[in-house]
Amino acid sequence: MAEAAVRVLVDGQAQDRVSVFDRGLSYGDGLFETLRFEAGEAPLWPRHMQRLASGCERLGLPAPDAALLREEARAVSAGLAQAVVRITVTRGTGARGYAPPAMVQPTRIVAAFPLPPLPAAHYRHGIRMRLCRLRLAEQPLLAGMKHLNRLEQVLARAEWSDPAIAEGLLCDATGRAISATMMNLFAVLDGALVTPALERCGIAGVGRAEVLAARPAQVRDLPLDELLRAREVFLSSSVRGILPVCELDGRTLEVGPVARAMQRHWRGLGFSMEAG
Repeated sequence: MAEAAVRVLVDGQAQDRVSVFDRGLSYGDGLFETLRFEAGEAPLWPRHMQRLASGCERLGLPAPDAALLREEARAVSAGLAQAVVRITVTRGTGARGYAPPAMVQPTRIVAAFPLPPLPAAHYRHGIRMRLCRLRLAEQPLLAGMKHLNRLEQVLARAEWSDPAIAEGLLCDATGRAISATMMNLFAVLDGALVTPALERCGIAGVGRAEVLAARPAQVRDLPLDELLRAREVFLSSSVRGILPVCELDGRTLEVGPVARAMQRHWRGLGFSMEAG
């Protein structure tokens, strides 16, 4: 088995393969969570398990046992001081066709990877962000969920290769700002913290939920032209934490006090961060 495979469990077994008839592969029929572990602990674990259970209920999937997932996540991340653990749950195998099988036996994949480099300058001075041409489609039945269909994000991320641009801004078809390609979006407007409503499209991130629990904020539609007038903009991610935006589609922004306060909050949760 390849070196990378020793950090992958499929239904509890050390392997790196699933059936070609798995509905996750055939139809994107499933969900995933991406967690950051620090010294064997995931500070946002309860929020991840809450979102996974909610997503399974919405898709009609049996939810995996959270205690078992924690045991497997710790096993695959053992020996890594900082790790990214991805938990994937699919509807399992089934006959050809969209109709779900009458008896569902989900596939459970738990994999660990070393935490990628997180440049200190990004946290201290902010990141540059561009506006993506791709527009997110509206589907309220799937909005907020971290389901396996991520082709919109793949196509959006393929729009640029400049390493100086760290993220892309995604809007919906009517021009409302929704999120970055991999992170949730926050802006300070007229002294109030605002984050886009996600009832039509987008992912309700675990990092976003933590920010909303820590600080009062308006959750509402955020037209692009209003966002471009913001005093400060920052992004949230359960893996990357809080990243200020210093440039948005050519417009210069300053790293503001709200982003700095949320970075301090993140460190208080147990995440190592460079900035603040």
